[in-house]
Amino acid sequence: MKTTLEIPDAIFHRAKARAAEQRVPLREFISEAVAEKLGAKSVPRRKARMKLAGSLVHLRKETARITRLMEREFERIEPEEWT
Repeated sequence: MKTTLEIPDAIFHRAKARAAEQRVPLREFISEAVAEKLGAKSVPRRKARMKLAGSLVHLRKETARITRLMEREFERIEPEEWT
């Protein structure tokens, strides 16, 4: 359900920053916070593997960079040296 809320700026900025640290959308962070406050456990959580995979997104560029470096290094090895 969509709704509009007025949240003090300081709380909004803290919530947005914490959601970013946890790599979850702000709406999910706020839903979980409200559910905790209400003592409910009914808010569906993301599957553990999706949470893990989502938190590794920032490594894609680094992985690509390392792959390029390795490919460059292997190009320098003479084929006779491989055996």
